[in-house]
Order: sequence, then C-alpha cells, then structure tokens
Amino acid sequence: MSGARLRGTDGGMTSIYIDADACPVKDEILRVASRHGLQVYMVSNGGIRPSPDPLVQTVIAPEGPDAADMWIADRIGPGDICVTGDIPLAARCLEHGGAAIRHNGDPFTPDNIGHQLAMRDLMADMRAANPLGAGGGGRPFSKADRSNFLNRLETMVQAAKRV
Repeated sequence: MSGARLRGTDGGMTSIYIDADACPVKDEILRVASRHGLQVYMVSNGGIRPSPDPLVQTVIAPEGPDAADMWIADRIGPGDICVTGDIPLAARCLEHGGAAIRHNGDPFTPDNIGHQLAMRDLMADMRAANPLGAGGGGRPFSKADRSNFLNRLETMVQAAKRV
C-alpha cells in the first residue's frame, strides 16, 4: 500500500483491532468494547464465525502471507488498540501511533518492542539451528492470563479514549 494510512469508518474514535486467527480472548475484548461502545475489527485469514454484534466487523483478509497483519497496520492509528501475539505487527501498530497488547495482558510499548523483536529473531535462529526441534513452546494460557488481559485492556481503553 502507499504511505497513506487508511482509517476505519468510526470517525476517529477508538477502535480495537483483533488479530483473530489464534486469539483466545475474543469474548473479553467484546465485553470491554461493548461497555465502551467501541468498534471492533476482527481480522482473520478465514475460518472465524461472524459476530452478530453491530459493533463488530468481521474482516477476512485476502490470501497471502501477513495479509491480515497488513490490513490492521494500514488502518490503526492514535487512540486505537491492537490485540495480537505477533511482535512485528505490534511494532507496526506502535509506529502508526496505536497501542498493542498480547493475549495475556502484556503491553507492547516503544520501550520494549525493540528487545522483543530481537528476542523473536534470536529464537527463530535457534530453532533453525536445531533441526530436531528440541525445546517446547510457551506455557499454557491460564485463567490468570485471561484476568490480567481483561484488566490491562480496560486500562488501555480508558487511556486511549483520552487521546
């Protein structure tokens, strides 16, 4: 896309963008968005059921690598929030003035994104150097993660509405 960012149809109000393919906290996001009357864009490569909620727009991104991420990054702006576990997408959201938060409630910030990108690259190099694939994934998603996410998202929404 060109350098000009697109904006959602919400007239500049806070919107929440969900990188929805593997998002375990959709219900929590919808609860917070409903409480604040926020537009939600549930962006996926397909396979998610559209929400009947009028505040939720289901977006099926075109085929191709990172198409859903590009759709979000092209539209997010100041006062908007992206929920994602994708570190490069979070970095792009921050570059565009938006906020980003992981599913466990950990926020991506200008102060921590560089370190997270570097760690992501290091871990990818380590996995590539280990053809046997030894080493496990992350810890399981817990009730505490869900609760932490809900509290942090509420705080982020309140802060974003002041932008």
